Order: sequence, then C-alpha cells, then structure tokens
Amino acid sequence: MTGPSAGEVSMLLKDWGEGDESALNKLTPLVYDELRRMARRQMARERAGHTLQTTALVNEVYLRLLGAEEISFQDRAHFFALSAQLMRRVLVDHARGRGRAKRGGAVRKLSLEESPAIPIGQDTDIVELDDALNLLAAVDARKAKMVELRFFGGLSVEETARILNVSVRTVMNDWHFAKAWLLRELQRK
Repeated sequence: MTGPSAGEVSMLLKDWGEGDESALNKLTPLVYDELRRMARRQMARERAGHTLQTTALVNEVYLRLLGAEEISFQDRAHFFALSAQLMRRVLVDHARGRGRAKRGGAVRKLSLEESPAIPIGQDTDIVELDDALNLLAAVDARKAKMVELRFFGGLSVEETARILNVSVRTVMNDWHFAKAWLLRELQRK
C-alpha cells in the first residue's frame, strides 16, 4: 500500500474514533485512492456489464464504515483489512440480491483461475466462495482472514503478513493450505 504515511493515517483514524469529525475530512482523501485501487482490482474480476461500479463499491464501503458503531481502528493496516472485509460483504450481498431477483438464476461468476490471489483453476460464484470461506473460518479463522485480505483486498503477501502479525512464510504456508481447502470445498458444490 502506497500513499500517505502509516503514522499520519493511524493518527487520523484514532482522532476520528474519538469523535473528531474534522479528522474524517482529512482522512478521506488520504485513503480514497487506496480504496479505489482495491475496488478496481476486485471489479476487474467481474463480468462485463456488472451493475455495481467501482465508485459505488467504494461509496458503499465508506457508508458502512461511517454507519458502524463502536469501531476502533488500531492503525492504517487494520482500516484497510476491515475495508477488504466490507468489500467482500458488499459484493456477496449484491450477488445474493441479484440471485434472489432472478429466483435462483445464475449469480455472477468469479474467475478464480485468473485471480492473482487465488489461482485455484475453477470458476465459482461469489456466494459459493463466501460460503466456503465461512466454513474455512470455522476450521481456521486466520487462514480465512488471509484469503479475504488477499482476494478481496488485493493485498500482497507482505502486507497480509504485516496485518495478521505473522511471517511471510506463514502467509505462504497458509495460502497453500487455503487454496487446496477451498478447491476441495468448491468442487463439492
């Protein structure tokens, strides 16, 4: 993640969490480009003509952040990790709503084969991936969080290691396990 210093963003997050509304006004332009980058990467995986646009995804994440009660961001990394989690929720909610609207019709497909984060060689829809991630979280929450950060947040191995406070090698080991586990779960569907 590039851009403003981690300390500057962390301080503004702390101030905002303590009720300083002017901190939010200063924070927004500092994190907006990174949120758009995360959303662009995620939306690039979507089918052509997807009804949710990058800006709408970022705006929805922001609205959910603003509407959340009792969130205390530890630092910049924590903010972006939570943002990745919210992007996942927005996309899954959107897919579920679309699936309901079509009475179980085909929900959008994600090409996991083309994803730099999860190259497991299978097309699956985001609802199935979400279900599989929830099952993985019951087995190993850290591995599920790592997949969320890498796939939905588009974070690098190094960034993921920093956020999860583990070594790069641990992230890579977890990554190999999670890919195999998710592939097995998704093939059962």
